[in-house]
Amino acid sequence: MTAAPVLDTAVQAREIRARRISFDRLDQLPKHYAGDDVVMSHVVSVLSAVFPEGEDFFVRTVRNYRDQITDPELEKQVGGFIGQEAIHGREHRAFNDRLAELGYPTRGIDKRVGIVLRFGERVLPKDWQLAITAALEHYTATLAGVLLIDPRAREIIADDEVRHLLLWHALEESEHKAVAFDVFHAVSGNERVRVNVMRFTTFGFLASGVLNTIASLAMDRSARRDPRRLLRSLRNARTSPWLTRQVRAQIRDYNRPGFHPDDHDTTELERHWRNELFGEGGRLADRVARREAAPTN
Repeated sequence: MTAAPVLDTAVQAREIRARRISFDRLDQLPKHYAGDDVVMSHVVSVLSAVFPEGEDFFVRTVRNYRDQITDPELEKQVGGFIGQEAIHGREHRAFNDRLAELGYPTRGIDKRVGIVLRFGERVLPKDWQLAITAALEHYTATLAGVLLIDPRAREIIADDEVRHLLLWHALEESEHKAVAFDVFHAVSGNERVRVNVMRFTTFGFLASGVLNTIASLAMDRSARRDPRRLLRSLRNARTSPWLTRQVRAQIRDYNRPGFHPDDHDTTELERHWRNELFGEGGRLADRVARREAAPTN
């Protein structure tokens, strides 16, 4: 597979705005907030624990190349991407603090993720770091799409505040899903690096997710006291909307020559959820500060 030429086409215009919002109604959050499902509650908690350091890393890898971006549309999108990711990190840190109070090992996971990512920044070429971001953005956008599309996925997250947090995050992941990818193509375009990094990233992402979830479950006394409940939860996981054949195929599609995130068009989905969450009378319209967040420099 040879290196692809740097793209010479204009970047597709997208609506990417950083919304100043907070989710502070978590005081009464039950231990197993994902529909009383033990495994799913731990999976969501582990993913949330990864987000703050991960999103800080995403911002740094894109910012490394900000002065090389010549397309004005892409430059504007990078500003929106940075602003969105900064607020995601802030809100997930607050959520993770509440999860830690409930006994989830979010602080330890956060610390380990930060150590691994900072080590990667010291030893990996900057284009590989950016390729890692593009690969993980494909994962987050794919998982976000499941939540936005499938009512079963939303029903699993039974707590309203957590569901709203994840829906807001999912919408913005969909909005900026192509930014890191387009920056990578603008400054490198090396298809071999892109695909090989995705393979490496997939192994690391899945292995760390499984190991952290097992460790989190092992610390849960209620799961240990009632193994039948745990087994029921594990059986339910086999039919999870996030583990379907279609989701796995969409993840693998990233390795296809010529792939672009916009091949999976979510324009109408984003429009629907922008209106549902932030339109007139939207579920979260009253939570957004009047002056939306400016892009982070």
